[in-house]
Amino acid sequence: MEAGGGTEEPPLPLALTRFQVSEEFGFLLPDPLTELPEPYGPWMEVAHELPQLIASHRLRSRVHQMPQLSTHHLRGREELHLAHLVLSFITMGYVWQEGEEGTVQVLPRNLAVPYWEVSEALGLPPILSHADFVLANWRRKDPNGNLDTIITLPGGESLRGFILVTLLVEKAAVPGIKAIVRALHAILQHDEETLQRALEELAGAIEAMSKALRRMHDHVDPAVFYAVIRIFLSGWKDNPAMPEGLVYEGVSQQPLAYSGGSAAQSTVLHAFDELLGIRHSQDTAAFLHRMRSYMPPPHRAFVEEIHRAPSLRQHVLCSGSGRLRAAFNRCVSALTDFRSCHITIVTRYIAVAAAKAKAGRAEPGARAGPALGKPPTALEAKGTGGSHIFSFLKSIRDTTREGMISA
Repeated sequence: MEAGGGTEEPPLPLALTRFQVSEEFGFLLPDPLTELPEPYGPWMEVAHELPQLIASHRLRSRVHQMPQLSTHHLRGREELHLAHLVLSFITMGYVWQEGEEGTVQVLPRNLAVPYWEVSEALGLPPILSHADFVLANWRRKDPNGNLDTIITLPGGESLRGFILVTLLVEKAAVPGIKAIVRALHAILQHDEETLQRALEELAGAIEAMSKALRRMHDHVDPAVFYAVIRIFLSGWKDNPAMPEGLVYEGVSQQPLAYSGGSAAQSTVLHAFDELLGIRHSQDTAAFLHRMRSYMPPPHRAFVEEIHRAPSLRQHVLCSGSGRLRAAFNRCVSALTDFRSCHITIVTRYIAVAAAKAKAGRAEPGARAGPALGKPPTALEAKGTGGSHIFSFLKSIRDTTREGMISA
Protein backbone atom coordinates (compact mmCIF):
# COMPACT_ATOMS: atom_id res chain seq x y z
CA MET A 1 0.00 0.00 0.00
CA GLU A 2 2.79 2.38 -0.89
CA ALA A 3 1.39 5.75 -1.98
CA GLY A 4 4.54 7.77 -2.43
CA GLY A 5 7.00 7.68 -5.27
CA GLY A 6 10.72 8.26 -5.56
CA THR A 7 12.29 10.78 -7.86
CA GLU A 8 15.29 10.98 -10.14
CA GLU A 9 14.87 14.67 -10.88
CA PRO A 10 18.02 16.77 -11.06
CA PRO A 11 18.59 18.85 -7.93
CA LEU A 12 16.71 21.89 -9.20
CA PRO A 13 14.55 23.63 -6.63
CA LEU A 14 10.87 22.82 -6.87
CA ALA A 15 10.82 20.34 -9.76
CA LEU A 16 7.06 19.67 -9.82
CA THR A 17 7.24 15.88 -10.16
CA ARG A 18 9.10 15.69 -6.83
CA PHE A 19 5.86 16.84 -5.19
CA GLN A 20 3.31 14.84 -7.20
CA VAL A 21 2.27 18.04 -8.99
CA SER A 22 1.26 17.65 -12.63
CA GLU A 23 2.46 19.98 -15.42
CA GLU A 24 -1.02 19.66 -16.96
CA PHE A 25 -3.32 19.33 -13.95
CA GLY A 26 -1.47 20.99 -11.08
CA PHE A 27 -2.64 19.60 -7.74
CA LEU A 28 -5.52 17.69 -9.35
CA LEU A 29 -4.98 13.93 -9.52
CA PRO A 30 -4.27 13.27 -13.24
CA ASP A 31 -6.88 10.93 -14.76
CA PRO A 32 -8.24 9.43 -11.53
CA LEU A 33 -9.42 5.83 -11.52
CA THR A 34 -13.20 5.42 -11.49
CA GLU A 35 -13.45 1.80 -10.35
CA LEU A 36 -11.69 -0.19 -7.65
CA PRO A 37 -10.53 -3.81 -8.15
CA GLU A 38 -13.15 -6.54 -7.88
CA PRO A 39 -12.74 -7.32 -4.14
CA TYR A 40 -13.98 -3.80 -3.35
CA GLY A 41 -17.27 -4.11 -5.23
CA PRO A 42 -19.32 -3.76 -1.99
CA TRP A 43 -17.81 -0.31 -1.37
CA MET A 44 -18.38 0.85 -4.96
CA GLU A 45 -21.99 -0.36 -4.97
CA VAL A 46 -22.83 1.65 -1.86
CA ALA A 47 -20.87 4.69 -3.09
CA HIS A 48 -22.71 4.81 -6.42
CA GLU A 49 -26.10 4.71 -4.66
CA LEU A 50 -25.37 7.30 -1.98
CA PRO A 51 -27.97 9.97 -2.93
CA GLN A 52 -30.79 7.41 -3.07
CA LEU A 53 -29.68 5.57 0.08
CA ILE A 54 -29.47 8.81 2.05
CA ALA A 55 -32.79 10.15 0.74
CA SER A 56 -34.53 6.91 1.73
CA HIS A 57 -32.70 6.75 5.10
CA ARG A 58 -31.23 3.33 4.23
CA LEU A 59 -27.51 4.13 4.07
CA ARG A 60 -26.70 3.24 7.67
CA SER A 61 -28.34 -0.17 7.40
CA ARG A 62 -26.48 -0.83 4.12
CA VAL A 63 -23.17 0.12 5.74
CA HIS A 64 -23.86 -2.29 8.61
CA GLN A 65 -24.27 -5.06 6.02
CA MET A 66 -20.96 -4.33 4.25
CA PRO A 67 -18.29 -7.03 4.67
CA GLN A 68 -15.07 -6.22 6.52
CA LEU A 69 -12.61 -5.84 3.64
CA SER A 70 -8.82 -5.89 3.83
CA THR A 71 -7.00 -2.97 2.23
CA HIS A 72 -4.03 -5.12 1.26
CA HIS A 73 -5.25 -5.61 -2.31
CA LEU A 74 -5.03 -1.87 -3.05
CA ARG A 75 -2.05 -1.06 -5.26
CA GLY A 76 -0.58 2.32 -6.06
CA ARG A 77 -1.54 5.90 -5.40
CA GLU A 78 -4.52 5.99 -7.77
CA GLU A 79 -6.28 3.00 -6.18
CA LEU A 80 -5.62 4.39 -2.71
CA HIS A 81 -7.01 7.81 -3.67
CA LEU A 82 -10.18 6.28 -5.12
CA ALA A 83 -10.60 4.09 -2.02
CA HIS A 84 -10.19 7.17 0.19
CA LEU A 85 -12.69 9.11 -1.92
CA VAL A 86 -15.26 6.29 -1.74
CA LEU A 87 -14.85 5.69 2.00
CA SER A 88 -14.92 9.45 2.70
CA PHE A 89 -18.23 9.93 0.89
CA ILE A 90 -19.77 6.86 2.55
CA THR A 91 -18.60 8.13 5.95
CA MET A 92 -20.09 11.62 5.46
CA GLY A 93 -23.37 10.08 4.32
CA TYR A 94 -23.38 7.70 7.28
CA VAL A 95 -22.72 10.44 9.85
CA TRP A 96 -25.12 13.05 8.42
CA GLN A 97 -27.91 10.86 6.96
CA GLU A 98 -30.43 12.17 9.51
CA GLY A 99 -29.12 15.72 9.64
CA GLU A 100 -27.44 17.46 12.53
CA GLU A 101 -30.06 16.26 15.04
CA GLY A 102 -29.55 12.58 14.22
CA THR A 103 -25.78 12.16 14.23
CA VAL A 104 -23.97 9.03 15.36
CA GLN A 105 -21.19 8.65 17.92
CA VAL A 106 -19.48 5.62 16.38
CA LEU A 107 -18.30 4.81 12.87
CA PRO A 108 -18.66 1.02 12.55
CA ARG A 109 -15.55 -1.15 12.36
CA ASN A 110 -16.17 -2.42 8.80
CA LEU A 111 -15.97 1.20 7.58
CA ALA A 112 -13.64 2.74 10.17
CA VAL A 113 -10.75 0.25 10.00
CA PRO A 114 -10.16 0.20 6.23
CA TYR A 115 -10.77 3.96 6.10
CA TRP A 116 -8.08 4.48 8.73
CA GLU A 117 -5.62 2.18 6.93
CA VAL A 118 -6.09 3.90 3.56
CA SER A 119 -5.78 7.31 5.25
CA GLU A 120 -2.52 6.27 6.91
CA ALA A 121 -1.12 5.03 3.58
CA LEU A 122 -1.90 8.36 1.89
CA GLY A 123 -1.01 10.59 4.83
CA LEU A 124 -4.54 12.04 4.77
CA PRO A 125 -7.03 12.36 7.64
CA PRO A 126 -9.99 9.94 7.80
CA ILE A 127 -12.58 12.52 6.73
CA LEU A 128 -13.73 14.02 3.44
CA SER A 129 -11.29 16.79 2.48
CA HIS A 130 -10.61 18.98 -0.54
CA ALA A 131 -8.14 16.33 -1.73
CA ASP A 132 -11.02 13.84 -2.09
CA PHE A 133 -14.00 16.03 -2.85
CA VAL A 134 -12.35 17.92 -5.74
CA LEU A 135 -8.81 16.80 -6.57
CA ALA A 136 -9.57 13.08 -6.96
CA ASN A 137 -13.28 13.23 -7.85
CA TRP A 138 -13.41 13.92 -11.57
CA ARG A 139 -13.63 12.00 -14.82
CA ARG A 140 -14.03 12.73 -18.50
CA LYS A 141 -17.68 12.21 -19.45
CA ASP A 142 -17.06 12.18 -23.21
CA PRO A 143 -14.29 12.73 -25.80
CA ASN A 144 -15.21 16.43 -26.06
CA GLY A 145 -13.60 17.09 -22.70
CA ASN A 146 -16.83 17.46 -20.69
CA LEU A 147 -16.26 16.56 -17.06
CA ASP A 148 -18.30 14.76 -14.43
CA THR A 149 -17.85 13.65 -10.84
CA ILE A 150 -17.02 10.05 -9.87
CA ILE A 151 -18.91 9.89 -6.56
CA THR A 152 -21.75 12.15 -5.48
CA LEU A 153 -24.03 12.95 -2.54
CA PRO A 154 -27.49 14.58 -2.27
CA GLY A 155 -27.71 17.91 -4.06
CA GLY A 156 -28.13 16.84 -7.68
CA GLU A 157 -26.88 19.29 -10.30
CA SER A 158 -25.96 21.88 -7.66
CA LEU A 159 -23.55 19.47 -5.97
CA ARG A 160 -22.09 18.49 -9.32
CA GLY A 161 -21.72 22.17 -10.20
CA PHE A 162 -20.08 22.97 -6.87
CA ILE A 163 -17.45 20.25 -7.32
CA LEU A 164 -16.75 20.95 -10.99
CA VAL A 165 -16.54 24.75 -10.64
CA THR A 166 -14.06 24.26 -7.78
CA LEU A 167 -12.15 21.87 -10.01
CA LEU A 168 -12.05 24.50 -12.77
CA VAL A 169 -10.59 26.98 -10.27
CA GLU A 170 -7.83 24.46 -9.50
CA LYS A 171 -7.22 23.90 -13.23
CA ALA A 172 -7.05 27.65 -13.89
CA ALA A 173 -4.29 27.86 -11.28
CA VAL A 174 -1.93 25.52 -13.16
CA PRO A 175 -0.02 28.23 -15.12
CA GLY A 176 0.45 30.03 -11.79
CA ILE A 177 1.87 26.92 -10.15
CA LYS A 178 4.40 26.56 -12.96
CA ALA A 179 5.14 30.28 -12.71
CA ILE A 180 6.13 29.81 -9.05
CA VAL A 181 8.86 27.39 -10.13
CA ARG A 182 10.08 29.73 -12.87
CA ALA A 183 10.05 32.71 -10.53
CA LEU A 184 12.15 31.01 -7.88
CA HIS A 185 14.62 29.73 -10.51
CA ALA A 186 14.85 33.27 -11.91
CA ILE A 187 15.63 34.72 -8.48
CA LEU A 188 18.52 32.25 -8.07
CA GLN A 189 19.78 33.11 -11.55
CA HIS A 190 19.24 36.88 -11.09
CA ASP A 191 17.24 36.73 -14.33
CA GLU A 192 14.93 39.75 -14.14
CA GLU A 193 13.29 39.20 -17.54
CA THR A 194 12.23 35.64 -16.70
CA LEU A 195 11.04 36.75 -13.26
CA GLN A 196 8.97 39.54 -14.82
CA ARG A 197 7.28 37.07 -17.22
CA ALA A 198 6.68 34.55 -14.41
CA LEU A 199 4.93 37.17 -12.28
CA GLU A 200 2.76 38.23 -15.22
CA GLU A 201 1.80 34.56 -15.75
CA LEU A 202 1.02 34.18 -12.06
CA ALA A 203 -1.22 37.26 -12.05
CA GLY A 204 -3.01 36.02 -15.16
CA ALA A 205 -3.62 32.63 -13.57
CA ILE A 206 -5.09 34.18 -10.41
CA GLU A 207 -7.37 36.38 -12.54
CA ALA A 208 -8.49 33.25 -14.45
CA MET A 209 -9.23 31.56 -11.10
CA SER A 210 -11.56 34.43 -10.16
CA LYS A 211 -13.34 34.13 -13.51
CA ALA A 212 -13.81 30.39 -12.94
CA LEU A 213 -15.01 30.92 -9.37
CA ARG A 214 -17.73 33.32 -10.51
CA ARG A 215 -19.27 30.47 -12.51
CA MET A 216 -20.53 29.16 -9.18
CA HIS A 217 -23.47 31.58 -9.54
CA ASP A 218 -24.54 29.83 -12.77
CA HIS A 219 -24.31 26.25 -11.57
CA VAL A 220 -25.14 26.09 -7.86
CA ASP A 221 -28.49 26.97 -6.26
CA PRO A 222 -27.81 28.75 -2.92
CA ALA A 223 -30.87 27.17 -1.25
CA VAL A 224 -29.75 23.66 -2.25
CA PHE A 225 -26.17 24.33 -1.21
CA TYR A 226 -27.17 25.61 2.21
CA ALA A 227 -30.02 23.23 3.07
CA VAL A 228 -28.81 20.03 1.42
CA ILE A 229 -25.13 19.99 0.43
CA ARG A 230 -23.30 21.88 3.15
CA ILE A 231 -23.89 19.51 6.02
CA PHE A 232 -22.14 16.67 4.16
CA LEU A 233 -18.97 18.77 4.05
CA SER A 234 -19.09 19.38 7.81
CA GLY A 235 -16.63 17.75 10.14
CA TRP A 236 -16.63 16.78 13.81
CA LYS A 237 -14.19 19.33 15.15
CA ASP A 238 -15.45 22.71 16.40
CA ASN A 239 -18.95 21.63 15.37
CA PRO A 240 -21.73 22.06 17.98
CA ALA A 241 -23.70 19.26 16.31
CA MET A 242 -20.91 16.77 17.20
CA PRO A 243 -19.09 18.31 20.16
CA GLU A 244 -17.48 15.02 21.25
CA GLY A 245 -16.13 14.02 17.84
CA LEU A 246 -16.49 10.51 16.39
CA VAL A 247 -15.30 7.11 17.62
CA TYR A 248 -13.63 5.11 14.84
CA GLU A 249 -14.49 1.57 16.00
CA GLY A 250 -11.52 -0.78 15.94
CA VAL A 251 -9.14 2.19 15.68
CA SER A 252 -9.57 4.26 18.83
CA GLN A 253 -11.80 3.93 21.87
CA GLN A 254 -11.70 7.70 22.31
CA PRO A 255 -13.57 10.03 19.95
CA LEU A 256 -11.44 11.73 17.29
CA ALA A 257 -12.11 15.21 15.92
CA TYR A 258 -11.45 16.31 12.34
CA SER A 259 -12.38 19.45 10.43
CA GLY A 260 -14.66 19.24 7.40
CA GLY A 261 -13.78 20.12 3.85
CA SER A 262 -12.70 23.72 3.29
CA ALA A 263 -11.23 25.93 0.58
CA ALA A 264 -8.47 26.55 3.13
CA GLN A 265 -7.28 23.01 2.31
CA SER A 266 -6.46 24.00 -1.28
CA THR A 267 -2.69 23.91 -1.73
CA VAL A 268 -2.88 26.54 -4.48
CA LEU A 269 -3.66 29.47 -2.19
CA HIS A 270 -1.07 28.44 0.40
CA ALA A 271 1.57 28.25 -2.35
CA PHE A 272 0.69 31.71 -3.69
CA ASP A 273 0.71 33.21 -0.19
CA GLU A 274 4.16 31.76 0.53
CA LEU A 275 5.61 33.00 -2.76
CA LEU A 276 4.23 36.51 -2.33
CA GLY A 277 5.21 36.68 1.36
CA ILE A 278 1.63 37.25 2.56
CA ARG A 279 1.56 37.20 6.37
CA HIS A 280 -1.82 36.54 7.96
CA SER A 281 -2.87 37.39 11.52
CA GLN A 282 -1.90 34.94 14.24
CA ASP A 283 -5.24 33.15 14.69
CA THR A 284 -5.90 32.98 10.96
CA ALA A 285 -2.40 31.75 10.23
CA ALA A 286 -2.76 29.04 12.90
CA PHE A 287 -5.98 27.75 11.31
CA LEU A 288 -4.48 27.82 7.82
CA HIS A 289 -1.40 25.97 9.04
CA ARG A 290 -3.62 23.29 10.60
CA MET A 291 -5.44 22.92 7.28
CA ARG A 292 -2.15 21.87 5.67
CA SER A 293 -2.42 18.54 7.47
CA TYR A 294 -5.49 17.87 5.28
CA MET A 295 -3.40 18.11 2.08
CA PRO A 296 -1.58 15.18 0.46
CA PRO A 297 1.88 15.22 2.11
CA PRO A 298 3.81 15.90 -1.15
CA HIS A 299 1.65 19.00 -1.76
CA ARG A 300 2.25 20.17 1.79
CA ALA A 301 5.98 19.68 1.20
CA PHE A 302 5.74 21.85 -1.94
CA VAL A 303 4.34 24.73 0.12
CA GLU A 304 7.03 24.28 2.76
CA GLU A 305 9.72 24.31 0.07
CA ILE A 306 8.44 27.67 -1.23
CA HIS A 307 8.54 28.98 2.35
CA ARG A 308 12.22 28.01 2.59
CA ALA A 309 13.13 29.53 -0.79
CA PRO A 310 14.69 33.00 -1.19
CA SER A 311 12.14 35.77 -0.56
CA LEU A 312 10.53 37.06 -3.75
CA ARG A 313 9.35 40.17 -1.93
CA GLN A 314 12.85 41.02 -0.71
CA HIS A 315 14.26 40.38 -4.17
CA VAL A 316 11.76 42.79 -5.75
CA LEU A 317 12.44 45.43 -3.08
CA CYS A 318 16.21 45.14 -3.48
CA SER A 319 16.04 45.18 -7.26
CA GLY A 320 14.69 48.72 -7.34
CA SER A 321 12.86 47.77 -10.54
CA GLY A 322 9.55 49.56 -11.08
CA ARG A 323 8.50 46.90 -13.61
CA LEU A 324 9.12 44.08 -11.15
CA ARG A 325 7.32 45.95 -8.40
CA ALA A 326 4.30 46.55 -10.69
CA ALA A 327 4.22 42.87 -11.71
CA PHE A 328 4.48 41.78 -8.07
CA ASN A 329 1.67 44.14 -7.05
CA ARG A 330 -0.53 42.88 -9.88
CA CYS A 331 -0.21 39.38 -8.35
CA VAL A 332 -1.12 40.65 -4.88
CA SER A 333 -4.03 42.67 -6.29
CA ALA A 334 -5.33 39.65 -8.23
CA LEU A 335 -5.13 37.47 -5.11
CA THR A 336 -6.96 40.15 -3.08
CA ASP A 337 -9.69 40.29 -5.75
CA PHE A 338 -9.98 36.49 -5.74
CA ARG A 339 -10.54 36.55 -1.98
CA SER A 340 -13.12 39.33 -2.33
CA CYS A 341 -14.89 37.18 -4.93
CA HIS A 342 -14.86 34.28 -2.46
CA ILE A 343 -16.43 36.50 0.22
CA THR A 344 -19.19 37.51 -2.22
CA ILE A 345 -19.98 33.86 -2.92
CA VAL A 346 -19.93 32.89 0.76
CA THR A 347 -22.27 35.81 1.50
CA ARG A 348 -24.78 34.58 -1.08
CA TYR A 349 -24.48 30.86 -0.35
CA ILE A 350 -24.26 30.98 3.44
CA ALA A 351 -25.27 34.32 5.01
CA VAL A 352 -28.18 35.16 2.69
CA ALA A 353 -29.21 31.50 2.38
CA ALA A 354 -29.12 31.12 6.19
CA ALA A 355 -31.35 34.15 6.64
CA LYS A 356 -33.86 32.80 4.13
CA ALA A 357 -33.75 29.36 5.75
CA LYS A 358 -34.26 30.85 9.21
CA ALA A 359 -37.26 32.81 7.96
CA GLY A 360 -38.83 29.61 6.64
CA ARG A 361 -37.80 27.33 9.50
CA ALA A 362 -41.03 27.79 11.44
CA GLU A 363 -43.13 26.42 8.59
CA PRO A 364 -45.19 23.39 9.67
CA GLY A 365 -44.39 19.94 8.37
CA ALA A 366 -40.60 20.29 8.29
CA ARG A 367 -39.10 16.82 8.51
CA ALA A 368 -35.66 15.78 9.69
CA GLY A 369 -32.84 14.81 7.40
CA PRO A 370 -30.71 16.82 5.04
CA ALA A 371 -31.96 15.00 1.95
CA LEU A 372 -35.38 16.51 2.65
CA GLY A 373 -33.95 19.97 2.91
CA LYS A 374 -34.15 20.82 6.59
CA PRO A 375 -31.46 23.48 6.85
CA PRO A 376 -28.69 23.03 9.44
CA THR A 377 -28.25 25.53 12.24
CA ALA A 378 -25.01 24.45 13.95
CA LEU A 379 -22.75 26.07 11.37
CA GLU A 380 -24.72 29.19 10.47
CA ALA A 381 -21.77 31.47 11.27
CA LYS A 382 -18.98 28.96 10.70
CA GLY A 383 -17.31 27.37 7.72
CA THR A 384 -17.38 23.61 7.23
CA GLY A 385 -13.75 23.58 8.37
CA GLY A 386 -14.84 25.08 11.70
CA SER A 387 -13.62 28.67 11.28
CA HIS A 388 -15.75 31.75 12.01
CA ILE A 389 -16.23 32.26 8.35
CA PHE A 390 -16.69 35.97 7.68
CA SER A 391 -14.11 37.31 10.13
CA PHE A 392 -11.73 34.64 8.83
CA LEU A 393 -12.24 35.42 5.13
CA LYS A 394 -12.12 39.18 5.60
CA SER A 395 -8.96 38.89 7.68
CA ILE A 396 -7.31 36.84 4.91
CA ARG A 397 -8.41 39.29 2.23
CA ASP A 398 -7.21 42.33 4.19
CA THR A 399 -3.80 40.88 5.06
CA THR A 400 -3.39 39.89 1.41
CA ARG A 401 -4.01 43.51 0.35
CA GLU A 402 -1.39 44.64 2.88
CA GLY A 403 1.17 42.60 0.94
CA MET A 404 1.36 45.29 -1.77
CA ILE A 405 4.76 46.99 -2.16
CA SER A 406 4.34 50.75 -2.02
CA ALA A 407 6.23 52.95 -4.47
